[in-house]
Amino acid sequence: MERHEIEYLMDFGRFMGKPIQGKLEETNISWVILTTEFAFKIKKNIKLSFLDYSTLALRKHFCEKELELNRRFSHIYLSVLPIRIKDGQFSISGEEGQIIEYTVCMLRLQSSKRMDAMLEQGKVNYRGIDLLAQQLATFHQKAEIIQTSFDIHQAKKIFNDLNTVQEIISLDPGYDRSWLVDDLINFSDYFLSRYSKNFQRRIDTGMIRDCHGDLHCGNIFMYRTPIIFDCIEFNDSFRHIDVLYEVAFLCMDLEFFGSKDLSDRLLMTYLHQFPCMTQGEDQRILLYFKVLRANVKAKVNLLNSRNEVDHDKRQTELAKGRKYLDLAFTYVNELNRLD
Repeated sequence: MERHEIEYLMDFGRFMGKPIQGKLEETNISWVILTTEFAFKIKKNIKLSFLDYSTLALRKHFCEKELELNRRFSHIYLSVLPIRIKDGQFSISGEEGQIIEYTVCMLRLQSSKRMDAMLEQGKVNYRGIDLLAQQLATFHQKAEIIQTSFDIHQAKKIFNDLNTVQEIISLDPGYDRSWLVDDLINFSDYFLSRYSKNFQRRIDTGMIRDCHGDLHCGNIFMYRTPIIFDCIEFNDSFRHIDVLYEVAFLCMDLEFFGSKDLSDRLLMTYLHQFPCMTQGEDQRILLYFKVLRANVKAKVNLLNSRNEVDHDKRQTELAKGRKYLDLAFTYVNELNRLD
């Protein structure tokens, strides 16, 4: 479906015999229609190097996979429903008409409860962090162990993709640290070579598991019992990661929001239940994972800034990208102090 069709579905379509009349949100790969009670996630007809939603059959498949995987975390995922058209009218889960798309139907949650929004208002406390850490540790302990081997060339390639934003940084008059990308890449190449046996040891001891894959503060709702949602379904390799890499992402994101105390608390509570850092080098690997996650977030924001037409939104994305790059460099300095 194209954007104008999504907007028509939202404004004039029907669900369970009633008008949908929702609010539209858009990501790089999906549209989400928010109604009073439900959220309908619709995948875009796109094909990227790491994702293929280019046919209706594929989009149905990944809707079903998204439902299955996210039910590991949350009760909000309800069903996969067809979107039909008959006589020019759209409906979700209707009985008649041609199926033109599929959507993941979820319960709608309060936007004010999203963790990133609550962090900005200083409303996340230790109790919520402890519950989240315990929930995550329990999930990781039960998650499927993935048998693989450490591929240093692939690891370097993933990190060094940061050079794709070098030009964006160099053309940014408000940021004079274009050298930072080269320094981060040189650091990563050295670190991966030096600690390759330690990465393999973690694999051999069962620390690579089928995780969430995108566990940042925007994918958590801080209700009395935290709700995790929106794990990665479109590429298994993005989920088949070291459990410490997943924890590092969330810790890094908490620190991005200026909540180092919450990050430390999360790690402490998590490790108390699931002691997955058993060797001295694991502290260094945790910090490296934070560098890598900050790298990924910086790249996403900087690439978004290049494609953003609205000036204010473009500046917001640029500012976030710079902040993540600077955060990555602080972790490198911390690692250097350990040596």
